[in-house]
Amino acid sequence: MVTDPWQAPDSSPTPPYGEFVAPTSPYQSADPGQGWSPPPKPGLIPLRPIGFGTLLAGSFQVLRRNPKATFGSSLIIQAVIVIVTVVVVGLVTLWALDRIDSAPLAQKEAVTAGSVLIGVLSAIIPIALSLIASALLQAIIVLEVARATLGEKLRLGTLWSRAATRLWPLTLWTLILTVALLVGVAIIGGIVALLVGVGGVAGIVGAVLVGAFGGLLLAAASAFLYTKTSAVPSLIVLEKLGVRAAVLRSWSLTRGYFWRTLGILLLVALIVQVISQIASVPVSVLFGVGTVLFDPTGMFSDQTSILSVVVSVIIAIPVAAVAAVVQSAAVALVYLDLRMRKEGLDLELARYVESVAQGGNVPDPYLVPVSSTSGFAAA
Repeated sequence: MVTDPWQAPDSSPTPPYGEFVAPTSPYQSADPGQGWSPPPKPGLIPLRPIGFGTLLAGSFQVLRRNPKATFGSSLIIQAVIVIVTVVVVGLVTLWALDRIDSAPLAQKEAVTAGSVLIGVLSAIIPIALSLIASALLQAIIVLEVARATLGEKLRLGTLWSRAATRLWPLTLWTLILTVALLVGVAIIGGIVALLVGVGGVAGIVGAVLVGAFGGLLLAAASAFLYTKTSAVPSLIVLEKLGVRAAVLRSWSLTRGYFWRTLGILLLVALIVQVISQIASVPVSVLFGVGTVLFDPTGMFSDQTSILSVVVSVIIAIPVAAVAAVVQSAAVALVYLDLRMRKEGLDLELARYVESVAQGGNVPDPYLVPVSSTSGFAAA
């Protein structure tokens, strides 16, 4: 056999002519005749780090894969929030207006102030309900995404019962985010009000500058904190961590992936908003045109106003339900992607699926061993 004197020596043995040698691959099949095989996909997504296209498709696939448990839960929760808000705030508002109208002239100001205060306090009930309901829905969707990734399909009652066990830590986290945002808005609003109260050109210019730059700063700080803590709901539900431990671990998981995580969350939110507008705007326009055609003189303006509110609510509830599921699913998938990229979670999930298929009794792959020194889940 003639050899090339300029060719570098090859340390690997040369196979006999006609013999097949399978290439080396991270997803190489056990059967040499089969060659490369893609990563397994037992359920919602392939068990590998998630690209944006897969993440976006998976967020919507959650709705189609288990609609009763996902869309049904979101529809129930959104409907309860809207109905309670309309009933409580509406009834209190009607009572307050009637009380103001019937008050004697000498007591008009006092009655008006008291009625306004009662109206503001009545909003606490739907706000509190909204916080709890949002936390419950987030827990339900996180559980659904996690189990659907493993090829499991849980019923609505099972999802609700499991989500309820992590409801209060998740509600506390939602409350912390809400209070932090309100404090930021109150600080900026208070400074603007003080500057306006000073009066003069300098006070007005200062108020405008503080309002503009303060608003931008608050938006940037909110985006930063939301991105760094985006995995907190999933950590509370799947890894059963407390709020403090979940925040620390989320901060660690997003390190090195901040801009990617922020871009994904913003883009998903933008897509959901566009779809929501596409679904709701045409119906609102048609209703407005129909009102003009059937009641051009405004003779039935009161009835038309009530009907307009009813139609708006009927449209808003399912649109909000779909938007809540998609955005919650995207947050859960971002968490899975971060753990796959930084901790090899995809390999653990593949082992879990294989062991379950063989009848083995294996622990939950999403749980992380607790560090004996820190007491937190080991990152």
